[in-house]
Order: sequence, then structure tokens, then C-alpha cells
Amino acid sequence: MNTRPTLFITALALLFSSVGTGCLYTEAFTQQTKFMNPKKQKKMTTVYDFKLTDKKGNEVSLSQYRGKVLLIVNTATGCGFTPQYEDLEAMYKRLKGEGFEILDIPCNQFGNQTPGTDEEISQFCQVKFGTDFPQFKKSEVNGPGELPLYTWLKSQKGFEGFDADNKLTPLLEQMFDKANPDWRNSSNIKWNFTKFLIDRTGNVVARFEPTRDLSKIEASVKELL
Repeated sequence: MNTRPTLFITALALLFSSVGTGCLYTEAFTQQTKFMNPKKQKKMTTVYDFKLTDKKGNEVSLSQYRGKVLLIVNTATGCGFTPQYEDLEAMYKRLKGEGFEILDIPCNQFGNQTPGTDEEISQFCQVKFGTDFPQFKKSEVNGPGELPLYTWLKSQKGFEGFDADNKLTPLLEQMFDKANPDWRNSSNIKWNFTKFLIDRTGNVVARFEPTRDLSKIEASVKELL
């Protein structure tokens, strides 16, 4: 008896641990690879040219982070990668005093794994993981409604592949291949907890997929501090 389909379904359930959301992965994959934002925008040279809206609705200019090393992350509260919040907070505590900031941008585009309001998301992260780094309004990172910041980030660092040493990489690749065989050629964000590393002058120096070991990311951050 062929048990491979059963094993694959079980693995998917472990990856997408949020109840009722894993089954939506195909729709999310198709949506994110279907289009790039066609809108032309003003050329922006550094991260400081952009603004975000915080979780309370206030506009925040990223120029206030001038001179700091930034890690920009699109997050989710019900994803198999959500436990990364704990390691991100630990990294933040270790390096904040040296000029490091994490900018948390919740997103519900991948399997509907961030369904709550901004207040609910904030409470979840603080109670579950004790997060203290800045969290912004839930936003889109792909498609017509994507943040201008993400249009720029993706133009600076495209997708270069998932990390071969992560056990979840084969599952992610199989799912993307099934949804769209050409997904590797898009710079779109592939899943929750993709990270962009920004240096002290506001330039993008690296993009890390959610499969990248956080200890390796921390080492890259320290090189810039």
C-alpha cells in the first residue's frame, strides 16, 4: 500500500499548525504569484523614504530609524513559523542596545493565518512571546494593495530560494510547484516570516526566507552593528 500521500498530508498539517488555515495554502500561493504590483512609483533610494502605519493608526516615518540596523519581518499569529517570535524577541533584547530594531508587519495573505484585529495580534504576541519590538498595522506585502515599502524591498532583493538545510524546504517547494511551476522566478514574498536586513545607511543588504536559521541571521546582523 502506498503511504506517501498520507505522510505528505500529515507533514502539511504540522507545517500549517493553525486550525482551519492550512487548507487555504493553494489559494494563497496562487494569489501571491499571480501578479506583481503594476503601479509606477517614485524612485526611492533608502528605507527612510517610506512610511508605515502603526497598530494604533498613527503614521510613522522610517526616517526615525536612521542610523540603526533594521530587520523587517512579515509575520503571522497562526503559522508553523510563528514560534520564531520567541527567538526574534531574544535577539532584540540582546542587540537593541547596540542600535538594532525589528519592524514587525503582520500579514494575512498566506493561508489567512493572521485573522485578528491589530489589537488582538498585539495582545497575542505580548502575552504568548513577550514581544517588545515595534509592531505595525496588518498590511499586504504582495499584489495591488501591497505596501510601497515592500515594492521597494522586493526590487532590492529578490527570491533566491529556500534554505536546503531546513527540513520544511521540500514541503514548501512541493506546494509551490503544485500551485505555480514558475514561482521561483517571482520576487514576491513566499510566506510568513520573510526578513529583510537593512544597514545603518538605509540600504537592503540581505533577504532571508523563513527557512533561514535565526542564529545565522543574528550573525549577519552583528556584522552590521
